[in-house]
Amino acid sequence: MEPMSGPYLIRGSVSLPEAELMWRFSRSSGPGGQHVNTSDTQVELRFDVAATEALPEVWKQRALERLAGRLVDGVVTVRASEHRSQWRNRETAAVRLAALLAEATAPPPKPRRPTRIPRGINERRLREKKQRSDTKRGRSGRDWT
Repeated sequence: MEPMSGPYLIRGSVSLPEAELMWRFSRSSGPGGQHVNTSDTQVELRFDVAATEALPEVWKQRALERLAGRLVDGVVTVRASEHRSQWRNRETAAVRLAALLAEATAPPPKPRRPTRIPRGINERRLREKKQRSDTKRGRSGRDWT
């Protein structure tokens, strides 16, 4: 088997530590021919977010909050079984986990600064409404004789 193309970068210089990744392999479901149903190609990658030392403390807290629905005892699990080769499924799972952690540890967006609508835009909108109103009022057949 070829070496993994890690380290998998989360963001900046922080990457997934290979020592803290727990791999499990099982048989993939779905169609396949000879050998496919007997080889362990489905990959389950587990990462203990609560106990990791690789993430800065602030990131860890953010990840624990945002991934709360996906965590089981502080451990996040990612599965991959799209590919027929175990190696490619390992790659997919690791990349998916890195992307998940990058999203979960991202800083919160800056709060929106409320802005006022320029007076000219508001006046134009009201002028166009008035014009449309006059057009529609002119269509009624009241004045016709």
